[in-house]
Amino acid sequence: MSRSIWLVAGLAILLSVGALIAQFAVPSGGGVSEATFNALQRKVDELQTAGGGLRIAYLDAEDAFTVFLSAVSDLRQRIKDKQVEISQLQQEFVNSTISKDDYQKQMDELRAELLDAQLAVDIATIEKMIASDGFADLRSDLQRLREEAQPLIDEMKDLVSTAKMGVIDPLEFQSRYDQVKNAFTQLDQLLTQAATVKIIQAAEKVALRNGYDLVLRKKNVIVYRNAATLVDITDSVKSEISSYL
Repeated sequence: MSRSIWLVAGLAILLSVGALIAQFAVPSGGGVSEATFNALQRKVDELQTAGGGLRIAYLDAEDAFTVFLSAVSDLRQRIKDKQVEISQLQQEFVNSTISKDDYQKQMDELRAELLDAQLAVDIATIEKMIASDGFADLRSDLQRLREEAQPLIDEMKDLVSTAKMGVIDPLEFQSRYDQVKNAFTQLDQLLTQAATVKIIQAAEKVALRNGYDLVLRKKNVIVYRNAATLVDITDSVKSEISSYL
């Protein structure tokens, strides 16, 4: 495998926004605990009663992230199809309707094709971002990320082709698969960071446009909220992000 595949990790510095990324990391981590959220709600209610002017909103970052997934929904269907094929093959093996050798050969091919489908989704998303004026501030970084990903794309194609031929040693296949999977994971993390930057920017635009003083990230289910003082701006943020894509 080309050593340049691993250079995508160096772009993390270019796309990082420090503590903001850590706070709003998608799809997990960060956020405000339920206890903190409830305490803030009580404080907002007290300020409202006392005539305070503090306006607070909250955002479901995971829900906002789905806008990026919807932008490549056609390619994501290929991922779902491959996952179904893998489940069916596993069931055949459990039912003893396929030999162990045939199972291993077909499973290697499907695993490679699934990873290739996942990579295709990330590459398509990056290309959509590059082509969008809404990502102009990140365009040079995204273009560099796309260039650095080309060796990974080439290696992925070669792995799929080799798996289809069925002439590769299982241990060699696993080694090559693991290397490609690790490189893909790095690429996916960088793409997630770029998307997170835009979620934060979109939330800021919505907040400024509507006069909010503070925007929290929703982490847990909200048992109660005063809709007059604590507003969900997730749909507005999703609409803002959609305009970029």
